[in-house]
Amino acid sequence: MFAFHLACHVTDLEASRVFYKNVLGCKEGRSTDTWVDFDFFGHQLSLHLGTPFPATKTGTVGAHKVPMPHFGVVLPMPEWRALADRIRAHDISFELAPQIRFEGEPGEQATMFFFDPSGNPIEVKGFTDQEGLFQS
Repeated sequence: MFAFHLACHVTDLEASRVFYKNVLGCKEGRSTDTWVDFDFFGHQLSLHLGTPFPATKTGTVGAHKVPMPHFGVVLPMPEWRALADRIRAHDISFELAPQIRFEGEPGEQATMFFFDPSGNPIEVKGFTDQEGLFQS
């Protein structure tokens, strides 16, 4: 398996470290004074000091407007539920609270949206059946 790599800007490396390590449970990798890498659920996330991309609620998914651009991860359902509980326990506000969408349809999934401390929107999806990821 190969890992995906994403690099994005954050405004505060220390606040990002706390969020990604303590809230999301990501393991920290290499870092310098201007960037830090994380194991983002098996993928490489590089956070660099700078101005994050502006995000607007312009993505339409079902009845919801979601922040664009955004990034995230797809997890098996037990891990998705555990992460939702961990985010709630840290009093992180949800942009879109944990919920099931496309219920009973191909591609049924759990989803939640929240922001990191720099305002980067993150979506975490959960699937009971990973085969549903690309179903139409």
